[in-house]
Amino acid sequence: MEKKPELARKIYNQKTIDKMDKKIKLLGVYNKVDAIRFLNLRLFTSFIVFFVVLYIINLGYVVAPLVTILYYFLIGKILVDDKIKKRQSKLESEAMHFFEVLTLSLETGRNLEEALNVTVNSIDSELSDEFKEALREARFGKSLTEALNDMQENIPSETINNIILTLTQADMFGSSIIDTMYNQVDYLREKKKLEIKAEISKVPIKISIISVLFFVPLILLIILSPVILSYIG
Repeated sequence: MEKKPELARKIYNQKTIDKMDKKIKLLGVYNKVDAIRFLNLRLFTSFIVFFVVLYIINLGYVVAPLVTILYYFLIGKILVDDKIKKRQSKLESEAMHFFEVLTLSLETGRNLEEALNVTVNSIDSELSDEFKEALREARFGKSLTEALNDMQENIPSETINNIILTLTQADMFGSSIIDTMYNQVDYLREKKKLEIKAEISKVPIKISIISVLFFVPLILLIILSPVILSYIG
């Protein structure tokens, strides 16, 4: 078994490593980079940036620390935080279709595990891949509830995690899963409508900003052009 580099463990405390580990998990079950490797990569490349700037710029001893600090935080934002946000949006866009198919599978009389198997084999999506991994873990010793609870660590969407929690509780306590899923699908549908309305409401603001930045200066230029031409003449 390959031994992980220990540089990050020597520099960062365990709380920082655990915090980064939680973030990295939100990138998905098939993400190949763990927290230690990412922290080592960020440290190593930050040193490179520092010495490169120090070497190529005359006032490098002033600029290099500032550029290195900026790079250090930006690489975390770009490679982790921004990807998590994009993944959250993607998973939530896939959720309604996935849970609709799951509900239809449950209506045929299948139990939760059987319905999930039918659903993941019918849908090709990132959310479906997460459920496939949970089902694989359930086949290798975990209970389905444990596997689904652990799966929530890979899901950056609170909405989807709430649905998974409601689903496992309904299955555990013998509640009507179908009624629960209909309520959740209705919630997802309503949430999607509200998001679309919110995007539409932003359009006039965007148009106003474009008008201020482009059309107003153009109109002022047209109005003042005779005065400017007479002054030049």
